[in-house]
Amino acid sequence: MQISAVIITFNEEVNIKRCLQSLQGVADEIIVVDSFSTDATEQICREYNVTFLTHAFEGHIQQKNWAWGKATHDWVLSLDADEALSFELKKSILEEKENPSSKTYKMNRLTNYCGTWIKHGSWYPDRKLRFAKKDAVVWAGDNPHDKLTPIKKHKAKKLSGDILHYSYYSIDQHIAQQQKFSTIAAQAMYARRKKAPLYKLIVNPIASVTKDLIINQGFLDGVSGFKVAFISAKSVYWKYSKLRELWKLGSK
Repeated sequence: MQISAVIITFNEEVNIKRCLQSLQGVADEIIVVDSFSTDATEQICREYNVTFLTHAFEGHIQQKNWAWGKATHDWVLSLDADEALSFELKKSILEEKENPSSKTYKMNRLTNYCGTWIKHGSWYPDRKLRFAKKDAVVWAGDNPHDKLTPIKKHKAKKLSGDILHYSYYSIDQHIAQQQKFSTIAAQAMYARRKKAPLYKLIVNPIASVTKDLIINQGFLDGVSGFKVAFISAKSVYWKYSKLRELWKLGSK
């Protein structure tokens, strides 16, 4: 087995080095598809002997499918620039590299939020399918929430170890990103002609907080767990509020 690692980037100078370092000794090829960064992302990438490509960003799903197609090996591992492989996950991948036992592999993702590892709520185990035979999967889902999906129904093998996700360094950054993502999500829902009845602005955020804090025990992460849960609920509210605005504008 030879592995192509694929990463999409835009202004990721803070994160990309850690990501590339974690792939050393695992990936036989690293492909970075960048949407015209204006910071030091490209310079850092070129220190690691990557194939650095540029491509206009049309959406998370579109960009990842385009990047996936540039891999030259039959097996592809996808990471975001703010992610890295844990030592245990690297070990698991190397074991499969010697003796593949599946066409698709999933793993847990552990998120670091403002310096704290979030081990409960909706953020963990946050299982992801990120390693597969190139022709066995396709990127799908709803922007901005892309999802690597098997083309034919297939049970993925679970690998030990975590993808380490360094998400937000401040609450302001978290809120700004959720505002951005809620806009993209609302636009994607509107394109599919989904509606936003008024009750969803109330019921869905409450359901989100209840699930995160109580059902998935997010309260065990302390103050950080509460921050994550309530900002996530705000994002749900923003999404449906923006979707309602799109319908109002579309009717004029």
